[in-house]
Amino acid sequence: MAKTIALFNQKGGVGKTTTCVNLACGLTNLGKKVLVVDTDPQGHSTSGMGVDKNIAPSVYDVLLNGVAAEKAIVKTRYADVLPSNKSLFGAGIQMTELENREYILKNALAAVKDRYDYIFIDCPALLELLTLNSLAAADTLLIPVQCEYLALEGLSSLMSTVRMMKKSVNPNLDIEGVLLTMYDGRTNLSLQVANEVKRYLKDKVYKTVIPRNVRLSEAPSHFKPVIAYDRASKGSQAYMELAAEVLKRNKDR
Repeated sequence: MAKTIALFNQKGGVGKTTTCVNLACGLTNLGKKVLVVDTDPQGHSTSGMGVDKNIAPSVYDVLLNGVAAEKAIVKTRYADVLPSNKSLFGAGIQMTELENREYILKNALAAVKDRYDYIFIDCPALLELLTLNSLAAADTLLIPVQCEYLALEGLSSLMSTVRMMKKSVNPNLDIEGVLLTMYDGRTNLSLQVANEVKRYLKDKVYKTVIPRNVRLSEAPSHFKPVIAYDRASKGSQAYMELAAEVLKRNKDR
């Protein structure tokens, strides 16, 4: 039975999609069966895994048209993908009329959970019904935090949101881990942010940090995870280290 991990942060541009794509690919390379569920209307995880965003059926059809998840899943050499596209824009409003609307995704994924070791959900940054569905379906949250001052300001708000989600839609929701991204060890700011995050969240913070790396920025334009685009790059090596650390933390899987 898969462990379902949602990539979540209310702040955009923190490396959420980059982490989703590359961690999934890294775990696939380590022999795990992985599914990426893209619930962001921008579809960046979908294209980042080499899947055409115009493909149908997509997660929209699973959420709103009753299509079984297995019929919408696309197999790639990096991981399986439940794709997203621009049809998801406005889907949250359409879902408000549906019964048990917060749990549509959870119920849909239940039919395929036994096929995977890990399911990663790439959430939208906005806290709306698509995000609620993602958090309701998740066992844990993986929270990327960019190494900049504003990230510290947003941490307490983010933790409040997690507590609210536990009370409202998913009482078993826990934090899988907090990942420091866009780290530059040459700057005092990155070091200060890293120390503050570790002081606040302690052992929830991964030992692996993701550096600023040109290859990480280039890979999406080639529709590949960086691990496939440039295996020798620092970004690729960091995500392979993260995959190993995730497995170590979940050694019973």
